[in-house]
Amino acid sequence: MLKILVTYAVQGEFVEIKWPEVEPYYIRTGIGKVKAAFHLAEAIRQVQPNLVLNLGTAGTVNHQVGDIFVCRKFVDRDMQKMTDFGLESEIDSSALLKEKGFCQHWTEEGVCNTGDSFLTELTHVTGDVVDMEAYAQAFVCRAKEIPFISVKYVSDIIGQNSVKHWEDKLAEARQGLSHYFNVLKERI
Repeated sequence: MLKILVTYAVQGEFVEIKWPEVEPYYIRTGIGKVKAAFHLAEAIRQVQPNLVLNLGTAGTVNHQVGDIFVCRKFVDRDMQKMTDFGLESEIDSSALLKEKGFCQHWTEEGVCNTGDSFLTELTHVTGDVVDMEAYAQAFVCRAKEIPFISVKYVSDIIGQNSVKHWEDKLAEARQGLSHYFNVLKERI
């Protein structure tokens, strides 16, 4: 039986995974990089999963509400300005996923940009989607040598009343992610 640790930031993003021969464990991490890293590390210690699957909502600049992105590449926008000082700001989790043979047929490629602020103004960001947790989770998983993947539902367009749109779109995001996981992507 394959153990999958499913992470999500807030209860409104919870989606139950129903896949054959998969034992899912769920952890609500809370919002932000610190909470996400802490709660994920604790859950990994307890569950010892084969795979960590992060799911949830994200903002975007260049795409449409309702789009879904499978992210294997992550950018920490808070640390991007510090790369001249030798600090890391990007993680690519695809090599370990490929080595283990997980999620290879999930083709909706995207780059997730993570930071500790909810972006409400249009600014230059690297990536397809913007969240507040995925980079931290990718960092923890890489350190523990556990494959990590993040699937994000675009819930809001940055600069267009994002906080209100995000709150209004949570139910649609749950439906869209549930359909994606339990109908379209039933194989790991």
